[in-house]
Amino acid sequence: MVKIVGFKTFERKNGSEFCALIVQGGIEAVKSRETGRTYFTARKVNVSCTFDEEMCESLIGSDFPGSIQKVQVDAYEYAIPETGEMVTLTHSYQYVSEEENVVKNNVVEKELVL
Repeated sequence: MVKIVGFKTFERKNGSEFCALIVQGGIEAVKSRETGRTYFTARKVNVSCTFDEEMCESLIGSDFPGSIQKVQVDAYEYAIPETGEMVTLTHSYQYVSEEENVVKNNVVEKELVL
């Protein structure tokens, strides 16, 4: 389950605007690479939508089925906000519906058998 915690408005190249809902997953325990200590966090992602700002505002606080999962993507550059350091990442976090998750976990990709 994810919770809608906010929204952002973005501008397209052609000047028109669209909204994206900010969804947050459940609490997760993560181990710090620096200290080795455990801390709690919750992942957030932006999910594009066709709603206007008024509708997005009314949805804040709503729960929605699905989860936020780490997925492999083509390599891209990312600036760490606190330090400005540029790093190359090969993953992203995305909202995944319950249906997509069932398919992902239960369907075997076609394999070449010789």
